[in-house]
Amino acid sequence: MASVLIATTKLLSLKIGSVSVNINRNQLMDKEVRDAIIEAQSILRPLRVVVELTEDTPNENWPNSTLIPLIQEFINYGMDFSLDDCGTGVNQLDQIQDMIPLASEIKFAIQNFGEKLRDPDIEKKVIFWRDFSEKNNLRFILEGIEDEHDDALADSLNIDLRQGYYYGKPHLLKLDGDK
Repeated sequence: MASVLIATTKLLSLKIGSVSVNINRNQLMDKEVRDAIIEAQSILRPLRVVVELTEDTPNENWPNSTLIPLIQEFINYGMDFSLDDCGTGVNQLDQIQDMIPLASEIKFAIQNFGEKLRDPDIEKKVIFWRDFSEKNNLRFILEGIEDEHDDALADSLNIDLRQGYYYGKPHLLKLDGDK
């Protein structure tokens, strides 16, 4: 994991200021994964690694009191911590409340709800997480912007930071030795 992360970010390091690494709670509990992320950050500095904790249901129900010191370790190495896909899976507000003080950003993915941003219910959820982020002095990133209509509606909701296929689709990045 570390070697792919490092090789990839070395190619992009002059074009980006940060790189995000998604991990779930199982991976967070894995010392090898944590060590690889920390090693990547130490090699890539000043590029900043953002560790995004996903909503995936873990194999075990680890309490936040077990997870928080591990997250704090990333922060101590100069990384940012992000709560990904809030409002879904195990990233419900009541389950992440203790982690909010460690976070630098919250991400909300409209695609996880199978609804378009023009749906009033999803719009209320976006507004809730946008306002929650502002109240807690966190960056708010809206994921799942698919078309001009989604983009215009995000404008109307004053959402500055966005991700989605509307802005570009993922593509393979060839590393040295790739065929």
